[in-house]
Amino acid sequence: MVLPGNDSTVKAFILSGLTTNHSAELALFILFTVIYTLILVGNILIVITIVFDQHLHTPMYFFLSNLSFIDVCHSTVVMPKMLADFLAETKTISFGECIAQMFFLHLFACTEIFLLTIMAYDRYAAICHPLHYTALMSHRICLRLAVAMWLGGLVHSIALTALTLSVPYCGPNAIDNFFCDVPLVIKLACANTYVLEILIVSNSGVISVVCFIVLVISYVVILISLRNRFSAGRQKALSTCAAHLTVVILFLGHCIFIYLRPAKSLAADKVVSIFFTAVTPLLNPVIYTLRNKEMLNALNKLRGRQVDFSAKGH
Repeated sequence: MVLPGNDSTVKAFILSGLTTNHSAELALFILFTVIYTLILVGNILIVITIVFDQHLHTPMYFFLSNLSFIDVCHSTVVMPKMLADFLAETKTISFGECIAQMFFLHLFACTEIFLLTIMAYDRYAAICHPLHYTALMSHRICLRLAVAMWLGGLVHSIALTALTLSVPYCGPNAIDNFFCDVPLVIKLACANTYVLEILIVSNSGVISVVCFIVLVISYVVILISLRNRFSAGRQKALSTCAAHLTVVILFLGHCIFIYLRPAKSLAADKVVSIFFTAVTPLLNPVIYTLRNKEMLNALNKLRGRQVDFSAKGH
């Protein structure tokens, strides 16, 4: 509890980072600079391709472009700071920057959870109800779903940020990770946070588990439906669903592991967080582009258009 008359507050937090070995930090700086660059290039290219190719103006690719946009934002919340800290002796982050990082981290993460659920519904509608697909996933419905997922992410993030700011911080100020997150910051509060920890588990943990259950059920229904399909169509549908399920397991697996338990640091947290902030956003372009003939054709057309434009310029 806060002592009476003690007005001291934490002005900054000290991050532990991934390692304290300077040589390892330099190697990690190079590795994650490459990863972050690939995340930006890959996901931005997907968004541009979908926007400019009329054949990709379908519900699936509309939500895929949203996923790529969120992945760029999500990784940008954490990775630039992480890269800068690899080259810094003391890894500090101001109180305001820490709160902002948490807010945007949860905004994009929760929105992505809702988006992955919507994408599963889209695949369910396309595979199980093909004759009614245009009505079930009309342009208006897609826009409403997109607005709903962003509003849901915003409400979730505001709620968690408000909970974090509802308690005083007067030391200690060491965070055992390479970024600020609600469970890690809450446990540094100089007040009883038991109720807040329960609320965090109820919020983030339950959202993750419920969405995961909904996703698993939807894919079971899809797999049952695919048993009676022709081999070619079944193979394509299975490929799409397998790709989507891979992303879901990696992303929601982290959320369930971190937020469905008390605010306590574990040795595996940093490794799991790397998958959450760097690996998943990198895998999305690979999974959804390199294994997708429509996207590859659209990318080739876009490249051809740029070549023609350059030739005309000369």
